[in-house]
Amino acid sequence: AITGIPRNIIVTQSDVVEACSEQVKAVISAIKSTLEKTPPELSADIYERGIYLSGGGSLLRGFGKLVEQETGIKAHIQEDALFGVVKGCAKVLEDIRLLARVNAAIR
Repeated sequence: AITGIPRNIIVTQSDVVEACSEQVKAVISAIKSTLEKTPPELSADIYERGIYLSGGGSLLRGFGKLVEQETGIKAHIQEDALFGVVKGCAKVLEDIRLLARVNAAIR
């Protein structure tokens, strides 16, 4: 019953893994799909240099290793992963031509 009284609960790592599992599967699937569509010259760079992960989700324990297992490509967690996406968006806003380059690389 909901009482409105604050209480403490313990959230374990396995609780977090279970709660995030579908989203993690979706991200892995998106990475694989993107790699399949990537032009060969760009794929060669990715296989050589690795996949760079950013955003809060990349900080989930074991996420980088899972990406490596599923793709066969070394995964690197960005140093400032939590703010990497925001910083990337800021760069695009500063120079909108970067967005055209990203879009061209995706196509």
